[in-house]
Amino acid sequence: GSLGVVSRPKVVNFTERAKERKRANVRVVALRVLIAVVSVAVVTGLTWLLLFSPVFRLEASEIGVFGANEWVSAQTIHAIADKQAGKSLFLVSAHEVTEQLKSIPGVSEAKVSKQFPKSMSVEVKAQRPAAMLKRGDTLTAVDSQARVLNSVKNANVDGIPVIEVKDIDASLKNRSVKEALTILGALPESMRKSITKVTAETQDSVTTTLNDGDRVIIWGDSSQLKLKLAEVEEIDKNITAGTAGFAGKHQIDVSSSQKPIIK
Repeated sequence: GSLGVVSRPKVVNFTERAKERKRANVRVVALRVLIAVVSVAVVTGLTWLLLFSPVFRLEASEIGVFGANEWVSAQTIHAIADKQAGKSLFLVSAHEVTEQLKSIPGVSEAKVSKQFPKSMSVEVKAQRPAAMLKRGDTLTAVDSQARVLNSVKNANVDGIPVIEVKDIDASLKNRSVKEALTILGALPESMRKSITKVTAETQDSVTTTLNDGDRVIIWGDSSQLKLKLAEVEEIDKNITAGTAGFAGKHQIDVSSSQKPIIK
């Protein structure tokens, strides 16, 4: 007869299987930890590279300024733009620089461009305002032809005559205000800086008050303006010098350039 094959049941070593599963789990955990560590290292490295390394650090010497003029100097522009120096170009706020530049009376346009890896250019368009039209806490810079340059709040307006108005748009069409702007735009800086009040009740009654009443000049309208300016300068010299007939006078009326009046 044939020999019978006796089948023995497979013996499973549960202890070994448990050890294998434990080793496999350890390997998975180790791999996950390794991936996490590498990921953190990569992110940390990139963060340092982009935000803190000198590779993208903006230096003051790498800030280019364009459009500076006698009204808004390169020094004034740099004083604002250079505050961003030392930062990564990724952290530099072009918007902040632009808004600060636009808060300067007379700046009608400002543009900031980042130039990677570590440069920035700043360009402005600006001109001297003939005056600031003041309504409430808003100041609108306008040129001698009644064109709006920009509007600002809480700005330094030293050296710029201020005209208080009830309505900005209406005043820009008002003949009296236009005459005042023409006159103010033609005045020398030395006189403009001394103006503490401007009135223009009618188109031929433009008046400027200097140093809170030390001198009041009635210009009338803007006709024969060069002659009127020359007359004012000559009369002012005589008043200052105390020339006979001029001493103690405070008001100069050149509304009729042919016959100036002092009081």
